[in-house]
Amino acid sequence: MDTSQNNMVTLFQQLGLESSESAIKDFCKRHYLPKEVLLEEAPFWTPAQRAFLKESLNADAQWAEVIDHLDISLRR
Repeated sequence: MDTSQNNMVTLFQQLGLESSESAIKDFCKRHYLPKEVLLEEAPFWTPAQRAFLKESLNADAQWAEVIDHLDISLRR
C-alpha cells in the first residue's frame, strides 16, 4: 500500500516542477486557466505532465484530490 502523502508539494515533484511553497504560488500566479480549458489541456504542460494529469483524473487515482486543488488554484 502506498502511504506517501499527496499534497501540492508532492504533486509538483511528481510533475517535475520546483516544489517550494513560493515556487508553487508563483506557478499559480503565472498560469491562469480560463474556465473553458480543462486542466490537462492547458498549453503550459509538457506531454508527460499532461498524460499524468489526464490518467490520474480519469482513473480517480490517489492524486485526483490534489489535482482538483491545483485546478481551482489556477482559476483564481
